[in-house]
Amino acid sequence: MFAVLKTGGKQYRVQSGDVLRVEKLDAQAGDEIQFNDVLMVGDTIGAPLVEGAGVKATVIDQIKGPKTINFVKRRRKHGSQRKKGHRQQLTLVRIGDILESGASDSGIRAALSGRGIAFATGAVAMAAAGAAAAYAATRKDDTADAKPAKKAAAPKAAKTAAPAGADDLKQLSGVGPALEKKLHAEGITTFAQIAAWSDADVEEFGEKLNFKGRIEREGWIEQAKELSK
Repeated sequence: MFAVLKTGGKQYRVQSGDVLRVEKLDAQAGDEIQFNDVLMVGDTIGAPLVEGAGVKATVIDQIKGPKTINFVKRRRKHGSQRKKGHRQQLTLVRIGDILESGASDSGIRAALSGRGIAFATGAVAMAAAGAAAAYAATRKDDTADAKPAKKAAAPKAAKTAAPAGADDLKQLSGVGPALEKKLHAEGITTFAQIAAWSDADVEEFGEKLNFKGRIEREGWIEQAKELSK
């Protein structure tokens, strides 16, 4: 009797006593395993598998396939080439009894792909990492709730308004907002005050405002007289 089984993404036609090389299985030499993905047994064809069928096997050894060379060379790219060798990991098994039914009650563990185990382990690790991240986020939220609320920021002080009845001193040549504030701080708020300055006043305010010599050059007094009319 023969059977067609599937393992490692490939199909094999086997008979009792055959020695078979399949993709790596999660088993050690001497272990007895059972292939449960059976597509055909004798004249019975599965849809897609034959229910209850199985193929027993004994692991002989874990081996490697022949070395293959992968060589890549790109056109019109000087020195762009790559050479890499590979040996596929395989499991050598000897086929035993072929069961047409009752495979689930045989008590022999199913043949599991070594690659599948690695993928499953990776999936479990990813799931565990996700659970840990979710737990950490929950702890962070709890800690944030436990912290006392920050004090409300004090409202910013309102900008100092110009004195009532003050003229716009920025109309004078060379006077900006900063210099206007300095003049207000010295009590100078109108063009009439500047128009009435004497030479001593000009020298005094030139020192206070760090504007020495420029009051005359900018012509503040003449401008103030015109603007105060």
